[in-house]
Amino acid sequence: SCSYQRFASCYRCFYKLQPQLTRSIYDQFISQLQSSIKEEIQEVKNEGNLEGLFNSLDKIVEEAKDREEPAWRPSGIPEEDVRSALLPYLLKHRSYLRKVLREKEEENRKVAKSVLAGRDRIAELQQLIQARKQAWQ
Repeated sequence: SCSYQRFASCYRCFYKLQPQLTRSIYDQFISQLQSSIKEEIQEVKNEGNLEGLFNSLDKIVEEAKDREEPAWRPSGIPEEDVRSALLPYLLKHRSYLRKVLREKEEENRKVAKSVLAGRDRIAELQQLIQARKQAWQ
């Protein structure tokens, strides 16, 4: 779309009078346009820290090459996406809670045995006290 022929056709009168000058103007125009575009691109890269972002993207791509399982992609149904993301976490948390519950139940059984043993010992001591009291009287 930026060919010399097109440029010359836009400035036909000028081209007919001085074709070499028209070519020179075209070359200058193209070189300035290219440098202007490069400057704009560099400004956008600097403002948005695109170079750093592209580097981090490259790093992510490199890390992903070693993965064997496919990357997660949304299905388009938010409920299913949330469920698929939360389900493994919730299952792991449920497993953890069940483990903690079993530990607490075992601890409670031990404490209950200890309490029953303490009550039995108290009952024995009360009987011993009663027996000594009767013997003393």
